Amino acid sequence: MKLVRTKEAKNAFLIGGMCSVAYLITYLGRNILSAASPEMIEKGVFSTEFIGTLSSLFFFCYAVGQLLNGIIGDKIRANFMISFGLIFAGACGIGFSLLADLPEAVSIVYGMMGFFLSMIFAPMVKITAENTTQTHAVYCGLGYEMGALLGAPLAGVVAVFLGWQQVIQSGSAALIVMGCLCLLGFAMMRRKGIVRYHQFGASSDAYADIEFGDDASADDKVHRRMAKRHQWKVGIRSLIEHEIIRFTPIAMLTGVVRTTVVFWIPTYLTQYLGFSTEMSSAMFTVVTLLISTSAFLAVFLYTKLHNSMHTTIFLGFAVSTVAFVGAYFIGQRWINIALLVLAIVFEQVASSMLWTRYCPGLRDTGMTSTATGFLDFASYMSAAIASSLFANAVNRIGWGNLILIWAGLMFLGMLVVWPRRK
Repeated sequence: MKLVRTKEAKNAFLIGGMCSVAYLITYLGRNILSAASPEMIEKGVFSTEFIGTLSSLFFFCYAVGQLLNGIIGDKIRANFMISFGLIFAGACGIGFSLLADLPEAVSIVYGMMGFFLSMIFAPMVKITAENTTQTHAVYCGLGYEMGALLGAPLAGVVAVFLGWQQVIQSGSAALIVMGCLCLLGFAMMRRKGIVRYHQFGASSDAYADIEFGDDASADDKVHRRMAKRHQWKVGIRSLIEHEIIRFTPIAMLTGVVRTTVVFWIPTYLTQYLGFSTEMSSAMFTVVTLLISTSAFLAVFLYTKLHNSMHTTIFLGFAVSTVAFVGAYFIGQRWINIALLVLAIVFEQVASSMLWTRYCPGLRDTGMTSTATGFLDFASYMSAAIASSLFANAVNRIGWGNLILIWAGLMFLGMLVVWPRRK
């Protein structure tokens, strides 16, 4: 998969660069509360429980927003969705920092911030899919993943130098500035013909089944509604043909490990492997850095496997299954954590293919944003449910059996993506 220095490649670099920076700032905004929370708790601004409630509310609104905004993203220009999502989220962040004395208002504003930040990803995938080649779209997706991985450390660096209120305000200001830059940047790209909107549909003859007749002008609105309904049905049919039913459980399974298992790593290190709290924190930093290499590994394997998305996903689930099983049987601490990291890295390989290859490949359906938002919704909601279940399962069945459950989930992913005869 070689990139050629052509006009297409340069245009893809401009689009991918703009979106990658925007996604970096999105994840900065997502992590400003996490970065500011230690000082907020220490100074008695909020309790640990209230911050946990805010976090849950944020991700619930974010997940639901992915579903709704994904659908809207196929009807409204992606540049408006991305730009105004960033601007409105930044405005909510500023409001959050000024309303600390009003817990109810803070909850509403922070939930709205999660909803507005959910306006970014699905339209971003759509704008990339419709204006770059499939090869370039994979590399753009790699840039998005790197932006997401760097957002949390960037928020942590900001928190080192600023107080909690300044952390939230500076992160919110960055969202607003980035939203304005996206608005101007995409406008310039459109003027130069680099970006075009709604140039792909589910079918070139989406209106062919509709009889307008001689009096179409009198019933134009009715006919338009019929045309849109017809196009929606064609789009849904096209998504089914593109195996979205098959990829939905893949999004759910990878979401559980990508979001939930990683969240529980520090607790796993202390409770199951017996590391000290300080050592676990240091190891968690190293572990997350190792996991961040998964996006590059996914593209490398995808290239070596002759650009076969299904084979790459299957390999990711297979290695992850074996590694989790190995972690169950091998109790030696360092080997155990190495196997755990290997399992998560290869699960992330499967996840990367979903977001960088499958979703951009849906552009001919005309519903790239809808499908991406739906899959992201399924991913986050399954992760939210699994997090609660895992917390209860640890006390009942222990970490060892929980590892087997993780291995079982990855094995289920293997079965879902198992190569089938056409």
